[in-house]
Amino acid sequence: MLHVSKSSVTHPLPVAIAGAITLASVMGFGRFFYTPVLPAMMADLHLDPAQSGLIAAANFAGYLAGAILAAYGWAAGHERRLALLALAANAVLLAAMGIAGTLPAFVIIRFLAGLASAFGLVFTSGIVLSHGLAAGDTRVPVIHFSGVGAGIAVSSLLVLGLSAFEQGGFAVWRLDWIVAAVLTSLALVAVSMLLPQTAAGVSTRPEPPLRWTRPFALLTLSYGLFGIGYVVTATFIVAIVREGGADPLLEALTWFATGLTAALSLAVWKWPERRLGLLGGYRAALVLEAFGVAATVVLPMPFSVLVGGVLLGATFVVITAYGLQLGRAMAPESPRRSLATMTAAFGVGQIVGPLAAGWLAAGSGSYVLPSLMAAAILAIAALVTLPAVGESSIKSR
Repeated sequence: MLHVSKSSVTHPLPVAIAGAITLASVMGFGRFFYTPVLPAMMADLHLDPAQSGLIAAANFAGYLAGAILAAYGWAAGHERRLALLALAANAVLLAAMGIAGTLPAFVIIRFLAGLASAFGLVFTSGIVLSHGLAAGDTRVPVIHFSGVGAGIAVSSLLVLGLSAFEQGGFAVWRLDWIVAAVLTSLALVAVSMLLPQTAAGVSTRPEPPLRWTRPFALLTLSYGLFGIGYVVTATFIVAIVREGGADPLLEALTWFATGLTAALSLAVWKWPERRLGLLGGYRAALVLEAFGVAATVVLPMPFSVLVGGVLLGATFVVITAYGLQLGRAMAPESPRRSLATMTAAFGVGQIVGPLAAGWLAAGSGSYVLPSLMAAAILAIAALVTLPAVGESSIKSR
């Protein structure tokens, strides 16, 4: 249980803004900036889809390791310091991507970047959400998690703006990474001024072993399948635009649409969630995302990638947030253990997804087969939760 006092926080909105800036930095840039920069890297360094998928999988492996490490109580009392260190590491690793030039170096850097992203997310979220709960302000989590989409949207504009320098043989993708490092350094300064310590009264006592009920086991399986299904489009959608011969404006517009809808998604989904319940909303978002992933390779260009980007953005943050809330509700005695378990399933899916998609794309010569398989996996992720009907009335908190 979480016990907090309303006297422990007086101004929750600046704390939420600090959280949003952090997630924009460590997730929007640290984790997802690879997607809009990837096509230029593939062209300049002659990376094939399998190699590109390996680099992406390394990042997700780092995120998996970091999320599991951060989910337990060893860092209690040091969350703010660790969150700021994660932000600093994120900026350094973004700059390192602009300097490196070999596949092994990219793999190592992106693994460490995944670790920093996870630490930034988990430790900052612990602080921000504790203050939101202490103040009883339901706007705090919505603002906080909107940072992921906002970071994605800003990153798309950055890549588009810097594309003007793509002349004379200059590798503009290197400039992309360096400028991203500068922006995230500024984010570190802002967060250091806004982010407080964890709200008083948060319990860090040891948790009992996780109890594996049938609903929780099905949800964990579903969450792992979601990790496989969403990450294919999240990694390769801009490369799909480039493969279709479109200009840089469509590449930027596709990723901007993804980020903008992701930033607004939690607020927009409040009404469906009230009608469907948390599990019903989770299932509906999975089905909608499956249509979006299929749309990226089924519809004609440019509608394919625009529809796919909008539906991806409208669902992946919602599925992530709803899934973790459901896991906590289904294992109330062991919330940190449930977070670690579901994150592990999700992380394994994210590693498998880009590796398999890159291999299939390299073998088939396009992203059609891996995208359609990812859509099918997302549909299965929705179906496997159907026996958990007793949990459909769970509401968000």
